[in-house]
Amino acid sequence: MKKRLKRFWFVILLLFICFLYIQSLYNEHKNQSNSISTKTIEATGLNPLVKEKTNQLIQQAAKIGITVIITDDFRSSKDQDQLYEKGRTVSGNIVTNAKGGESYHNYGLAVDFALKTPKGDVIWDMEYDGNKNGRSDWYEVVDLAKALGFSWGGDWAQFKDYPHLQMDFGLSINDLQNGEKPDET
Repeated sequence: MKKRLKRFWFVILLLFICFLYIQSLYNEHKNQSNSISTKTIEATGLNPLVKEKTNQLIQQAAKIGITVIITDDFRSSKDQDQLYEKGRTVSGNIVTNAKGGESYHNYGLAVDFALKTPKGDVIWDMEYDGNKNGRSDWYEVVDLAKALGFSWGGDWAQFKDYPHLQMDFGLSINDLQNGEKPDET
């Protein structure tokens, strides 16, 4: 009888530990989703014109029934190096070929975007037509962005980066690494 009682309490303890573990995974996922969906374009380090044009993009998209979420903007070289390690020394898929100092994000000249559905889900679905006009919302946002002066990572010949928008002001990464900066007029 004592042996059964010990097993019973052992099983209860084991189930409780599993419950706590699953709850912590759920909370971690929930916090990550919330951080993406609530990010605003108030980040320091973003070029003023890029910030202004990004806000215009969000407003113009809203007028045609598309909610754009900025998932990333200015990124430090340290953060860029950590992102570069994904799929290399850290688990996950490779998401960039740029090391710290090699991305327009590092100079405040780039943003990444996603779409937000009416249910509040943040998606990267390039075929989604949430405004029901027969065109992909993703490509509608890209067209708006290009009209505002952004270039799109989806147009790159190699390593297409579909959420990426940037304004390089005619400056190469090498120019930026050498201290050149865009005019702020």
